[in-house]
Amino acid sequence: MPPQCQSYLQQFETYMQSERQLSAHTVRNYMYELQRGSELLPEGVDLLNVGREHWQQVLAKLHRKGLSPRSLSLWLSAIKQWGEFLLRSGVIELNPAKGLSAPKQAKPLPKNIDVDSISHLLSIEGNDPLTMRDKAIMELFYSSGLRLAELAALDLSSVQYDQHEVRVLGKGNKERIVPVGRYAIEAISAWLECRRQIPCEDNALFVTEKGKRLSHRSIQARMSKWGQEQALSMRVHPHKLRHSFATHMLESSADLRAVQELLGHENLSTTQIYTSLDFQHLAKVYDNAHPRAKKQQDK
Repeated sequence: MPPQCQSYLQQFETYMQSERQLSAHTVRNYMYELQRGSELLPEGVDLLNVGREHWQQVLAKLHRKGLSPRSLSLWLSAIKQWGEFLLRSGVIELNPAKGLSAPKQAKPLPKNIDVDSISHLLSIEGNDPLTMRDKAIMELFYSSGLRLAELAALDLSSVQYDQHEVRVLGKGNKERIVPVGRYAIEAISAWLECRRQIPCEDNALFVTEKGKRLSHRSIQARMSKWGQEQALSMRVHPHKLRHSFATHMLESSADLRAVQELLGHENLSTTQIYTSLDFQHLAKVYDNAHPRAKKQQDK
């Protein structure tokens, strides 16, 4: 590698650390990816005079080597940052990596808890304050599909018991009203009887034994604890119940727009990930019920 190129690489590393304030891990990955890319460039081409067509060739080589879309995205991120640095430094006039894109990564489907396991999780017994509070929290997560931040921010006035509704402040400070099921209303009412015995600092709906608003971390820890105590096969956390709520609603109603509103998604495309889950459910039903599908299975 020419000395001038090596010098700019050192400057780039310093720029990433000091001005961009990227983590040491990210900087190390970027430097590795740049080195990997430079080794695949044609003879006579280095990191200072590389063109778009050269990066396209390297991208194709890496793809043929079997790199995953995630790894290719990391490599692209590194060379794009390098191009922006050279542009900023006045070495080049156009970023040769701009506009290049890696193959799309397959989005992992959110894993939900089946209905029977949910019922088992919510069948916790005990009349001590913490158990009553935790049951109310999990019932509300599953009943209304709230985000962790939304539930933690609820006040006493957020729940309208007569209307079976909860007023939620979602992302972007957008307020929405979400239905609350009978079981959740009953669990919250039982918890409020316990809460009245606790001197509380504010009007938070869910508080600690000392009366402080329950933190996100505490909610996550308590749910994980109940998942273990109820011997569920997967880890239980707030988003898991939100996913389960969405999936079960879609399986029952097939109304994607309604589920979008309930979840507080800005775009329908965010909600559409659940259509894949719903299709898996429908495919299983088809395989078990359709005469020709059953014949195929019997062979």
